[in-house]
Amino acid sequence: MTGRILIGGKEVEGSHFFQATDPATGTVIDSLFAEATPVHADAACALADEAFDIYALTPPERIAVFLEEIAGAIIAIGDVLIEKAMQETGLPRARLEGERGRTVGQLRLFAGLVRQGEWLDARIDPAMPERLPMPRGDLRSRRFAVGPVVVFGASNFPLAFSVAGGDTVAALAAGCPVVFKGHPAHPATGELVARAIRSAVAKCGLPEGVFSYLPGTSHELGAALVADSRVKAVGFTGSRSGGLALMRIAAARAEPIPVYAEMSAVNPVLLLPAMLASEAELLGKAFVGSLTMGAGQFCTNPGLLLAIDGPDVDRFIAAATDALAQSDAITMLTPSIHEAYCTGVEALASQSGVRLLARGRVGEGPNRGQAALFETSAADFMANPALGHEIFGSCSLLVRCADAEELRQVLAGLEGQLTATLHMTTEDEPLAGALMPLLVRKVGRILANGWPTGVEVCHAMVHGGPFPATTDGRSTSVGTMAIERFLRPVCFQDIADGLLPAAIRRDNPLGLPRRIDGIRQ
Repeated sequence: MTGRILIGGKEVEGSHFFQATDPATGTVIDSLFAEATPVHADAACALADEAFDIYALTPPERIAVFLEEIAGAIIAIGDVLIEKAMQETGLPRARLEGERGRTVGQLRLFAGLVRQGEWLDARIDPAMPERLPMPRGDLRSRRFAVGPVVVFGASNFPLAFSVAGGDTVAALAAGCPVVFKGHPAHPATGELVARAIRSAVAKCGLPEGVFSYLPGTSHELGAALVADSRVKAVGFTGSRSGGLALMRIAAARAEPIPVYAEMSAVNPVLLLPAMLASEAELLGKAFVGSLTMGAGQFCTNPGLLLAIDGPDVDRFIAAATDALAQSDAITMLTPSIHEAYCTGVEALASQSGVRLLARGRVGEGPNRGQAALFETSAADFMANPALGHEIFGSCSLLVRCADAEELRQVLAGLEGQLTATLHMTTEDEPLAGALMPLLVRKVGRILANGWPTGVEVCHAMVHGGPFPATTDGRSTSVGTMAIERFLRPVCFQDIADGLLPAAIRRDNPLGLPRRIDGIRQ
């Protein structure tokens, strides 16, 4: 680890430097890291563009091996990766070791996806020269990488949503070179993983522009990357203000490009009547466990509770209040995140019609997030859009609804969300069924009798949702469907076999699945 800027295989010295802060102690960490500039962004994007035509046509097996090499190189970093991440984020060892496992696991999952080949969506409609009244030409299509991709590191997952995280892996699997803008909160962690990717690039004999790593704190760096004409898509996980700013830059380009940004969600949890009547106390305790996990610094944190008013709601509140009073204040990821959390809690407490129900324990030390639970009525909630905005951390608002119709009205007025959760018994299924079409319109993942924190990396997972949960509700940033964001279809009509991509040649030399006249073969 040198603190240098990594542009392909080159290490570049900087002229200005920054340092990370240990959020658990509030002290500045000694290591210096170079500030990448728009000049470095230009060089990295040029190198990525140079690498694109070669990397985009790399055989699937070779890309799969590359992803597996990255996984092995991350494991080979050893304990120093966990130690640096602990120091830079305040997250506990067990959480980070689990996150490393998830990071390596998703690399291997995508390697399997690439080998399997269905992501290419190879389609062949053979020529029909005798067809009347008009013959049909030979038509063949497959999906191709869109071009170089810029990925921004997330604050809350220094491994799984960072340098070798889901956006990077999906783009690399699709055949897109990646220019990664490192998150300034964990630069040592980021550089260690970036070097692992770079070593895998070299070991696999790929063009050096397949991956570059640009650390830095300035908004100008991110803006320059998104504005660069050679960049064809952007992956981002962060605040709504940050995501919208990148969208505006991308839309203002001569060639607008998609920004796949995951931005904000309150992830409503519906406590349906029969379940609440039978399990109020257990639900109250379990809710606090989900709310306070990781200081609430999850995209899927349960920031909104909806229930039909009555004595069972009071039972739930009593159990949640008792559990919250026993919950310790946990170190938040950065001083700025902690400050924003405290400001958000104070602002919510000052809103008309909102009542504080409980707080967690006050923390000893800097940057400790003290959990909070509030309540309001459905009428007040619907009258004040600010009550539906995310507070990033262990804060949640319970909305008391007069009846099922008012519950439906509250749901109908919500913004797009990542998740919605139904706590229900079989007696609640008629109400759940009536609400389901509305939930499908509003969220990307609907779950029953669980908690939204915790996202499985697999083939069926959707971690996305209608705006403003994400900028494009047709996509996901977790799971193998994420590859689709970085692909586009190209059709070849009456092209000689020797000029066709291997995946759609007549003899199918790669042995990949294809649709011929619409039938999977």
